[in-house]
Amino acid sequence: MDAFRFSLTDEEKAFLKDLVRLRIAGRLAGREPALPEPPTAKLREPHGAFVTLTLRGRLRGCIGHIVGDRPLFATIGDMAEAAAFGDPRFAPLTREEFQDIAIEISVLSPLTPCPDPALVEVGRHGLLLRRGMRSGLLLPQVPVEWGWDRETFLGQTCRKAGLEPGCWRHPDTAISWFEAEVF
Repeated sequence: MDAFRFSLTDEEKAFLKDLVRLRIAGRLAGREPALPEPPTAKLREPHGAFVTLTLRGRLRGCIGHIVGDRPLFATIGDMAEAAAFGDPRFAPLTREEFQDIAIEISVLSPLTPCPDPALVEVGRHGLLLRRGMRSGLLLPQVPVEWGWDRETFLGQTCRKAGLEPGCWRHPDTAISWFEAEVF
């Protein structure tokens, strides 16, 4: 896999983080916020993205869209609302929590088939694993945060899919990988 050469300026990153806050604040206030136009054409390019919300260092919501089929700024705005109010693992975000929420955005490269699990690099690659009707995805920063090695990362992606940890070795398991710009 060639290195993901997509990068954003500090201005573009700040715009996207502000967009996340505007979308969540608007929903909490029960109104559609007036959203600013993206400052650059790059933010209109189609990319998949995840929005991760943490509260005092603990996960509070994480939702993404893996396929780059819409403008990046639109995807991030929608994923902000989904992470705050639609992650089934958590109750909807409250006004009180919103003040202390930390935002992390992951802009994804296109998914491609992983030719060999031995090539997976912790901290560089994210994984999407599929077998039968089950699938699991972990972003590149997850194994770094947990201190996992490559095999643990593969096994935990299996577990995220609801499968046994060694399922990645099974010939019927499809593994795709991607990279991300995380900020």
